[in-house]
Amino acid sequence: MSSQVIMNECKEKMTRAIESTKAKFTTIRAGRASVSMLDGIKVEQYGSLMPLNQLGTVSAPEARLLVIDPWDKSVIPLIEKIIMTSNLGLTPNNDGKVIRLVIPELTADRRKDYVKFAKSEAESGKVAARNIRKDMNNALRKLEKDGEITEDDLKRFEDDVQKLTDATIKTIDELLALKEKEITTV
Repeated sequence: MSSQVIMNECKEKMTRAIESTKAKFTTIRAGRASVSMLDGIKVEQYGSLMPLNQLGTVSAPEARLLVIDPWDKSVIPLIEKIIMTSNLGLTPNNDGKVIRLVIPELTADRRKDYVKFAKSEAESGKVAARNIRKDMNNALRKLEKDGEITEDDLKRFEDDVQKLTDATIKTIDELLALKEKEITTV
């Protein structure tokens, strides 16, 4: 494996760490309805676990309301049960055709909990970036040991990997700041 391949792999993995952190942030509630809040909910149907968006239409017609319109109405009780047992803190209401989820106003304590959760998700993203840095540096050191790159090249590439890591962590911190602001805004 050449040093250029390692650097490209490093960039790709750092980008994936940022995207993963962004995806985790979208599932954190911020006081207004978002269909992505229900992304992690899966219902046992047709012999397998299926995401809600494959069982019906999920929409957010109002700022504090989610509507689930299942194509098969017999699955409504299952969906309600799964939502009740999830950690979303939502109570489903149904009229036999659709399930409505009213998003309650967030309390100050709940906001603090969500900020704490967002910080832990951001820290997970930063740890992933640091692990990528460690793996890439080890691969570069192996190339140097095998004589494929010089010691000066190794130092230069390690500096480049560090710059990528710093940029990734800075981006994650910026995403966290935006999410914190979104959560704490009343």
